[in-house]
Amino acid sequence: MLNIDELKFDEKGLIPAIVVDAISKKVLTLAYMNRESLKISMEKELTCFWSRSRNELWLKGETSGNYQHIVSITADCDGDALMVMVEPEGPACHKGTESCFEYPLWYSEKLEEFSIDGLMALLLERKEEMPEGSYTTYLFQKGLDKILKKVGEESTEVIIAGKAQDKKETIYEIADLAYHVLVLMAETGISLKDVRKELASRHVIDHKVKQEKMV
Repeated sequence: MLNIDELKFDEKGLIPAIVVDAISKKVLTLAYMNRESLKISMEKELTCFWSRSRNELWLKGETSGNYQHIVSITADCDGDALMVMVEPEGPACHKGTESCFEYPLWYSEKLEEFSIDGLMALLLERKEEMPEGSYTTYLFQKGLDKILKKVGEESTEVIIAGKAQDKKETIYEIADLAYHVLVLMAETGISLKDVRKELASRHVIDHKVKQEKMV
């Protein structure tokens, strides 16, 4: 493990800290730390930054209540930047958004970004606007029983393809199942964050076993 003395702070004694949601992996903000704020962050297990505008220490959440509980802090290969994984309480941005990075600047015309979060946002949009001709709209119109039936059907298809050890077909059916599960989540008010938190609560690292394996 590194120690603070091995980090490279700039001429003002600062180092950039990229704050990332440990569960969703979404970049929340970019802030700066000095030696003191980094020490406080590690001691309190809460993000503490150096405010360049106010020229003072800033414990995130001290006034807003939107604390960021630190899971880990990792330095880059040059030791001049930090990635801080956190479990946030509330929005990261002072404007009230989950992340400070909410303002698109440019998109590639050749490459298309895909994410489960983006798909979920689209499904929620379909549920609200109900555009004609959309299969997703059809499912929402038919209601919970139809959605549950489709989840059951797609689960069976996954089992059949998996049993046949047909990798390509299994991938295809898993994608179908995932889509219908997301529709079910949208219908019943379950968010991706809810599921990620549940999965994270089951993810336990046995540090003792890990240490023994390294010996």
